[in-house]
Amino acid sequence: MPYLLAVTVLWAFSFSLIGEYIAGRVDSDFAVLVRVLLAALIFLPFTQWKNVAPRFVAGLMLAGALQFGVTYLCLYRSFTVLTVPEVLLFTVLTPIYVTLLDDALSRRFNPWSLMAAIVAVSGAAIIRFERLDGDYLWGFLLLQVANLTFAAGQVMCKHLVQRYPSDVPLYRRFGYFFLGALLIVVPSFFLFGNTALLPTTSVQWGVLLWMGVFATALGMYGWTVGATRVNGGTLAIMNELHVPAGLLVNLLIWNREADLQRLLLGGGVIVASLLINRLGRRGGA
Repeated sequence: MPYLLAVTVLWAFSFSLIGEYIAGRVDSDFAVLVRVLLAALIFLPFTQWKNVAPRFVAGLMLAGALQFGVTYLCLYRSFTVLTVPEVLLFTVLTPIYVTLLDDALSRRFNPWSLMAAIVAVSGAAIIRFERLDGDYLWGFLLLQVANLTFAAGQVMCKHLVQRYPSDVPLYRRFGYFFLGALLIVVPSFFLFGNTALLPTTSVQWGVLLWMGVFATALGMYGWTVGATRVNGGTLAIMNELHVPAGLLVNLLIWNREADLQRLLLGGGVIVASLLINRLGRRGGA
């Protein structure tokens, strides 16, 4: 779990950086493309092209296409029909998808993990909930696709690494993940990208560089390593810890208004979900 906690902190800073310097200022397709290209440039030089199971390669490329490509295309497009509070609220279903997909791939059903995921969702909803208004059905559907593909990608990575053990270290096989993502984000930029909204300041380029190297390359790799070392219930819950973490970072650095009572209450509920998951595992569920 240390890997997942470290990446949670890393991504908590990412949300604020994107909101402050990228969103609405830099074309979203270009921003995603830069992130994937930088990550690919970091991992591809180390990638082993021979003696790697073909099914592992295909699976990891599919996971990258889903977890980074499809997820972010849907996420950014949801902002065209949803307010920010609505986007935040509709992402809280991710841990339930993680739990159900992990159980399906493992051919089992663990009610404790599902219960823990639902509790985690309720904690995130306490923190994020705002009154919904307007026509948001299309945005809701876009975000459910994003939630589902993000969950599917990380669960696939977890099971692929466990199913295809290898003497080749994971960092020498992880380049395939970003190759899969490139198959989605490159065509998307050429089809939908707005070249009038390319970065114009050193700060914007700096944020994209930081996002590509740390949040995307190291973050995705660290998250995948961490996912292979925990059970499905814990992985589901960790998908919600970024909520209080992101709000704390935003509050402490950018002095945004936040409801501290809801933050503490929701964070406490999420921590309780971890305890529920642990109790379930000890009980042999």
